[in-house]
Amino acid sequence: MLYKNDGFNPETIESLKAELKSAGKPYKIVPSDANSEEFVNFYFIGMFEGREVIYDAALYTLRLHHSSEIYELAEHKAAQKFPNFKGIHYEEDENGNLKPLNSDEEEVGWFITEIIMELEEDEAVKVQEFVDIDTNHDFGIGVDAALHLDQVTEGSIIKFIKEFNDDTLVLDETLFSYQSEDVEE
Repeated sequence: MLYKNDGFNPETIESLKAELKSAGKPYKIVPSDANSEEFVNFYFIGMFEGREVIYDAALYTLRLHHSSEIYELAEHKAAQKFPNFKGIHYEEDENGNLKPLNSDEEEVGWFITEIIMELEEDEAVKVQEFVDIDTNHDFGIGVDAALHLDQVTEGSIIKFIKEFNDDTLVLDETLFSYQSEDVEE
C-alpha cells in the first residue's frame, strides 16, 4: 500500500522503532544547524486516530518563542516605515566573516533594534506555553511546542513525549515576557 505521507507507513515506523530501541531513547534528533539549547527538532512515535504514527516535533523554550514574536513584530514595523524593506540579508566574505551591511540595511537594523528594545521594555509581547499539531505535515504529524524551560534537554524531551503520548500534558496558561540578556564580552 502506498502512503502519501511516509510518517504513516508501517515500514517506516518499524524502522524508526528499531533505531530508537538500538539507541535506547524514545526519540531521534533530526540533524539541523537550528538545534540548540533552546530548540530541538526530533522524531518520536505515538498514536493518532487509533494507529501508530511518527511525530516530527519542534520543542523550544518560551524565551525563544518570545524572541521570535518580538522580532517578527519589529520587522513588520520596519516594513511599514521603510517601504522598500525586504529583510536584512547577511553575506559572508571568502573568509567566512560577515560583510558590512549597506547604509539602508544598517538604518533598518538600528530601527529594528530600537523597536525590539521598546517592545521588551514595555512588555508589549507576552507568550504562554502551547502545543500545535499539524496533520497536513510533509512527514508524519507535525508538533510545534513551546514550554517554560530554561533549555531543552534530554530529560525535558523524554518528559514531553511521555506526557504527550499519555495525554497528561498540562500547559501553563501564565503569560510571560522576557528581556534580552546582555552579552558580556
